[in-house]
Amino acid sequence: MSLDTFVPAARRRLLALAPRRSDYADLPRSWRHDLIAGLTVAIVALPLALGFGVSSGLGAAAGLVTAVVAGAVAAVLGGSHLQVSGPTGAMAVVLLPVVARHGTEAVPIVAIMAGGLVMLAGVLGIGRLVAYIPWPVVEGFTCGIGVVIALQQVPLALDTPRAEGENAGLVALRTIGGTDWAQAVVPLALVALVVAVMIVLPRLHKGSPASLVAVVLATLVAEVAGLDVDRIGVLPDSLPGPHLPVVDVATTSALFSAALAVAALAALESLLSARVADGMADDIERTRPNRELFGQGAANVASGLFGGLPATGAIARTAVNVRAGGRTRVAALTHAFVLATIIYLAAPLVGRIPLSVLAGVLLVTAARMVDLPTARAICRSGRSGALVFCVTLAVTVVFDLVMAVEVGVAVAAVVALRAIARSSGLHREPMAEDAQESQEKLTADAGRTLLHEHIAVYRIDGALFFADVRRFLDELALVSDVRVVVLRLGNVRMLDASGANALVEIMDDLRRRGIVVLLKGLRPEHRQLAQSLGVIDALADERHLFDDLEDALAYARAHVRRSLRTARMG
Repeated sequence: MSLDTFVPAARRRLLALAPRRSDYADLPRSWRHDLIAGLTVAIVALPLALGFGVSSGLGAAAGLVTAVVAGAVAAVLGGSHLQVSGPTGAMAVVLLPVVARHGTEAVPIVAIMAGGLVMLAGVLGIGRLVAYIPWPVVEGFTCGIGVVIALQQVPLALDTPRAEGENAGLVALRTIGGTDWAQAVVPLALVALVVAVMIVLPRLHKGSPASLVAVVLATLVAEVAGLDVDRIGVLPDSLPGPHLPVVDVATTSALFSAALAVAALAALESLLSARVADGMADDIERTRPNRELFGQGAANVASGLFGGLPATGAIARTAVNVRAGGRTRVAALTHAFVLATIIYLAAPLVGRIPLSVLAGVLLVTAARMVDLPTARAICRSGRSGALVFCVTLAVTVVFDLVMAVEVGVAVAAVVALRAIARSSGLHREPMAEDAQESQEKLTADAGRTLLHEHIAVYRIDGALFFADVRRFLDELALVSDVRVVVLRLGNVRMLDASGANALVEIMDDLRRRGIVVLLKGLRPEHRQLAQSLGVIDALADERHLFDDLEDALAYARAHVRRSLRTARMG
């Protein structure tokens, strides 16, 4: 590519990552819904931001900084209209060993480094690779996240201290085992009130902010009745100013592997969260994956400069945003603005919200993420789709979402390769008489049969690749009592290096046994690979490569006639 061509292409790619006026085209019609959704998400995000900040080792203030700064930057620069970004549980788990090894001061540096890597991924166009994640993996991931979110709410819903551990299921079981059920009745009643309001109110008034109404109503009940339940509590009253951490080469080298892991998690979680959001709102423009990566990277850099945590698209908050009616980026921006306002002005009021009320909101959100009709449809589609879905869901719940996607994609790939291998095949075709034989009307049918028995035509269908080459080698190794083998390759849709190497092995083996190999119909797109790996060189003669089957068979018959004649004369 010349410089004159490269510069405009690079400029177009960078412009595609920039904010545009069309991002807010729906704002005149949706601003009321966006403001309500942003306020609702902020109420839900507040305890999560505080909790994830504490669990990461940096404290509640760092979680709030991340929710405000990263949430605002990602809302403006990201590629999704619906995504809400901030600190997440998966990221907190990844950061724990970083804090243990390098201290809390290393986390902002990791956030900046990881953000730079994610921005680079967006510029290079890596975001489009998420399109290759199979649908059962995305649905299994979404369903699994819903289960995990529900399990995470058990301690809050019971108003019981969270048990030790990292796995949400084990923590929930241990928490239930240590619960004082006499004291748990009150918080469970608040959870039931929230769930009832969020289910019933939309049926009475479709456009009502059910989650916000539920939070306000349940909080008022708790205040008026003087219920003894855990509240959000005291909040920090200010945000720090931005500053650039002091780094050196040694620090950067030591933190690079951690930054790479954080960048991978931030990119993967954000893209999958955005893809899930796209599926929840069919009337909104689809996410631009490369721009989403660029925006999430910039959000991480900004969060690090303010002393915050690495951030990702948060699927729970994004789901709340969609369900609450958010339709433009203003909803996510409102969420960040409300959190900032709460820090400075309304901390005491918000601090009175019972944690069990927030647990009720997230339980309903989690239940809505578990799409049973979709799960049934996938399981009925066949064993392969059901296997991928169930494995992804199980790994999400038992381990974590990054491993779930990796395992899900790996299982899907194995299943797909198995299906391709099964659809491929090696078939021996019957011989047809040529025109010369018909004209000469040979009197000895046995002679014609003998001629045909010395020629074997095999057709290879589908794919000739690493997953299936052994079967082809084993089948062709059984060829005997023939003088010419014609391999028809016109139906080979896929040929990789292993398949080409297998062809070379087959041809060498047959040639050592005195059998001439003819290739027919090698596709143009496979010729370069075949040439580079020696398939053409393995032919005894360049004339043994044919485009027409009749020409190949005519050559084979002529060769057999000559060899039979030579054998008789000898």
